Amino acid sequence: MTSKEIVSRLAQVLKPYQVKLFIAMGAMIIVAGFNAGQAYMVKPLLDEIFFNKDATLLNILPIALLLLFLVKGVFYFVYSYLLEWVGQNVIRDLRIATYSHLNDLSLSFFHKNATGELISRIVNDVSLLQGSVSHALIHLLRNFFTVIGLLGVIFYMDWRLAFVSLIFIPMAAVPITVYGKKFRRISTRYQTHLGTSTNQLHETIAGTRIVKAFCMEKFEKSRFADHMQRLFDILMSETRYRCLSHPMVEFLGGIGMALIIWFGGMQVLNGNSTPGTFMSFLTALIMLYEPVKGVSKINSTIQSGMAAAQRIFSLLDVELDIKEKTGAVPLAPFSRSITFDNITFRYGDDEPVLHNIKLEVKRGEVLAVVGPSGGGKSTLANLIPRFYDVTSGSIRIDGKNIKEVTLHSLRSQIALVTQQTILFNDTVRYNIGYGVEGCSDEEILEAARSAYALDFINALPDGLDTIVGESGARLSGGQQQRISIARALLKNAPILILDEATSALDTESEQKVQYALENLMQNRTTIVIAHRLSTIKKADRIIVLKNGWLVEAGSHEELLAFDGEYKALYSLQYAA
Repeated sequence: MTSKEIVSRLAQVLKPYQVKLFIAMGAMIIVAGFNAGQAYMVKPLLDEIFFNKDATLLNILPIALLLLFLVKGVFYFVYSYLLEWVGQNVIRDLRIATYSHLNDLSLSFFHKNATGELISRIVNDVSLLQGSVSHALIHLLRNFFTVIGLLGVIFYMDWRLAFVSLIFIPMAAVPITVYGKKFRRISTRYQTHLGTSTNQLHETIAGTRIVKAFCMEKFEKSRFADHMQRLFDILMSETRYRCLSHPMVEFLGGIGMALIIWFGGMQVLNGNSTPGTFMSFLTALIMLYEPVKGVSKINSTIQSGMAAAQRIFSLLDVELDIKEKTGAVPLAPFSRSITFDNITFRYGDDEPVLHNIKLEVKRGEVLAVVGPSGGGKSTLANLIPRFYDVTSGSIRIDGKNIKEVTLHSLRSQIALVTQQTILFNDTVRYNIGYGVEGCSDEEILEAARSAYALDFINALPDGLDTIVGESGARLSGGQQQRISIARALLKNAPILILDEATSALDTESEQKVQYALENLMQNRTTIVIAHRLSTIKKADRIIVLKNGWLVEAGSHEELLAFDGEYKALYSLQYAA
């Protein structure tokens, strides 16, 4: 993405705030005019007061100067506050837009991108852009208008000296341009490494039990220290160029200043100019070089912001894999069947994970999906709520292709309980009621009772108001799963997907969860994915997936009698 494209995208982000930006720019122009006025005041101060002894002007000039600073201060506050307000709004909007876009992306995106990297994009990259938009924008615009005003003063004072000085201003811009490219590359490297470091932090903190169990503390400390050293080296590269850029700009400006003093001084000595005119010109010129030097100081901030903007916009440009069809309609309440119509699915360009699956699940039926690991069982279940889209074929609910209905209406009719229980670091009440707005405590308690969770909830220190910890860390595995089941019960969706819901539990916890699941499955169309075949004996129908192919289907007894893949799996589990 080029700088022009980035600036164009940022302009679109700034568009809703253009009125305040114009007001801020108007205030800046006024401040720039007063800066030029300050430089011009040197001429009457020297020529009229010190040389011509004008006492009246001496009485007027200090009052005029006080008024100038007062009015200038008011307008300085106006533009500084407005630009900061705009900058903070832009940052807020980008964070919201980035987070919203992430929520709309499919599961395949999150399988390809590390969590820590994505967190770094939203938190660190947007913070770097904040410095560029909020602070650098103020400096750039203020310096631009100040330069315009002071150029007017120096041309008015002495156009010949003004042309001489203009030769050196472009020279001062050379190191800014050269180092700007280096700053952009360095900042991109920094943000990439920061994302990697953030990801390591996320992984090691989340997996601290494994780190300690395998005695890897020393290794993880060393790995993190290496990341920090790389970040230090990158930052020092940026510091080296930044510290070199400013004196180079100042030296080039000094060359121009020396020549101006010599040439202007000769004009005064030869009687072609007055001391007041020359000193006023020199004051304006010194004030003119300050903004140019200021750009060199904030150049690294600007380039860091541009690099951050590129990373943010590249994330926002990731296209949605799962899109609602134009004119998608709400799915009517489920009443008849779910049909897999000759579906095939592959991840990206990989080999197909599912091959030509033909299957119908009738309303109220309990369908169990079994088979060896990697056979495509979870993938099959994930296609129903459109976490992924089929590569070919179609999935129909009551005869309606799920690609033709709204995602909200589809997913609102599906409840999901997985092996990896997802609980939020909030209260028990929040986790059970998640996804059901406005539910009462009575409804939450009833769902907890049906999930066999009420006894342990009442025994918690604060009952429903107990914080469960990150990923439910303060609860046992069985308790976490029953909270998850209570959440699914409260949602009261007609279609239920149970993906290895009991496989990670001990026998005692499994029995309690199994009772809760039986309550949950009542009057629902249920798809059960299980490795433990003991949990699916009562299923109305069992299908066996192997290497993505549907190889067997029937009841428990029928499949055992068939003496095929299911019988082999069953015998393997009960060989003892």
